Amino acid sequence: MTGFTTELTTPPAPALVLGPQQWQARQAAHEAAVDELVEPHRQRVRQHQQHPVYDFLFSYYTLRPAALRQWHPGASVGLLDAPTFSTRRFYRTDGRVTSVDLAGFIDERRATVSLVRALLPATSRAPAQFGCFGLHEWAMVHQQGPSTRRHPGFGLRLSEAETNDVVQSHQIRCSHFDAYRFFTPTARPLNLLRPSVESRVGMEQGGCLHANMDLYKWAYKMLPVVSAELLLSTFRLARDIREFDMRASPYDLAELGYPPVRIETAAGKAEYVAAQRVFADRSEVLRQRLIIECAEPALTASKCPAGPPGSAPARAHRAS
Repeated sequence: MTGFTTELTTPPAPALVLGPQQWQARQAAHEAAVDELVEPHRQRVRQHQQHPVYDFLFSYYTLRPAALRQWHPGASVGLLDAPTFSTRRFYRTDGRVTSVDLAGFIDERRATVSLVRALLPATSRAPAQFGCFGLHEWAMVHQQGPSTRRHPGFGLRLSEAETNDVVQSHQIRCSHFDAYRFFTPTARPLNLLRPSVESRVGMEQGGCLHANMDLYKWAYKMLPVVSAELLLSTFRLARDIREFDMRASPYDLAELGYPPVRIETAAGKAEYVAAQRVFADRSEVLRQRLIIECAEPALTASKCPAGPPGSAPARAHRAS
């Protein structure tokens, strides 16, 4: 984890200070966007209904909808006259301006900061691989009966024997530990790689759907240093990848409106790789934004756009 330091001597002044009307408008827009995205999940929770695609976003990923809804300006932005923020954890107030307490955050989350600052650039540098064909989901049901699968309410597209044959007849090269650890005991030895927590920085690469979904995880682990706008972009990415990931899985989800990506066929493999490349490109844009927002505070202050995705780069100014 070289090339980064978690030392911070003098807290930098925010590069941009928003007046109350400005930051309240951004806060309201973020809350409305999150409400629209998570309301179906909230309804299912109230009705005790499960969903094989979307529950993953709130079970494997541990950020609650209420926390996703909470707006944060990011480390390079200060808020004028924001008393409710001054009482939040990892915020500080200097006069009338409230901003992220970088020193406090780095001091308490030093291990997370070091991991994220090492992992994201390493993943970006690693050559992207596009030959896995989503077989991780198939390896998670290898030689399992219906009652032991993660989604027992849904059948498989192929027979159990045919599903097992797909796993056994392909070369599996899963580089993502948190996918690999859910392989069945019979599938684990079939993986050519042995990813682990310790090897994560050296093994993750930008073609991996799970590594790209995990941009959401690293974004929320770096809150409030990371802006809520960027967090929401990574959440949308994770949602879209999850949909595609499950379409390429062995489960039959047609009744939920998900047409299968038949990776067991040549046409399905081509479809998978094409989508994988699009997700890799889309993810790299967000990965670079995360690298900037999670970088040294001096870099953050000089390079981080404070506005939402697609907006013009923020210009440092003081609100009157």
